[in-house]
Amino acid sequence: MKRGKRYETAKKLVEKGKLYDAKEALEIIEKFPKTKFDETVELHVKLGVDSKHADQQVRGTVVLPNGTGKTLRVLVFAKGPKADEAKNAGADFVGAEELIPKIEKENWFEYDVVVATPDMMGVVGRLGKVLGPKGLMPNPKSGTVTMDVAKAIADIKSGKVEYRLDKTNIIHLGFGKVSFGAEKLLENYNTVMDAIIKAKPVAAKGQYIRTVSITTTMGPGLFIDQK
Repeated sequence: MKRGKRYETAKKLVEKGKLYDAKEALEIIEKFPKTKFDETVELHVKLGVDSKHADQQVRGTVVLPNGTGKTLRVLVFAKGPKADEAKNAGADFVGAEELIPKIEKENWFEYDVVVATPDMMGVVGRLGKVLGPKGLMPNPKSGTVTMDVAKAIADIKSGKVEYRLDKTNIIHLGFGKVSFGAEKLLENYNTVMDAIIKAKPVAAKGQYIRTVSITTTMGPGLFIDQK
């Protein structure tokens, strides 16, 4: 695969085979040639667990101290006072059963996170085949099935992110924008890594953190020495 000049210039700043200190890696990313848009800085963590086993799942949420740099649109499934609470808390969209045909038939996905009160999960469950593959299904573990919709919305808007294993036992997560600078990105990075380390399953044996790498949307990866 042929890469562009910008990528090749950035690649020259990365020493092949070297394990970087997180701060040093982020300082190098700051020096990458700039793109026309503010790139997301991504974290990829390979874990020594087997996601096929329920007792080795790693999943949770964390609020990044400096946010994500992205304004997330929130859809809330709620009725009555809870619907009013969601609107007052800044939800972008609020509704109930009437949203089902809009999502199913009109392919409506103009939102980034879905929150639901527990009593609405019977309704939301009917959208499982549509929302599930897109990672939008509300879940109690991620704090998106809750009666405290105002707190859920506030957390999401302030920089709450979810981390979870994929089928290859890797966590992929955006943790800020290049424009944040190395210092703020490092604070976000440390917050995420602390959460992942604390989420180590009891059933996990051997080395838990296998490899850690960070990259930008369009840039080369740098491997981190995560001792």
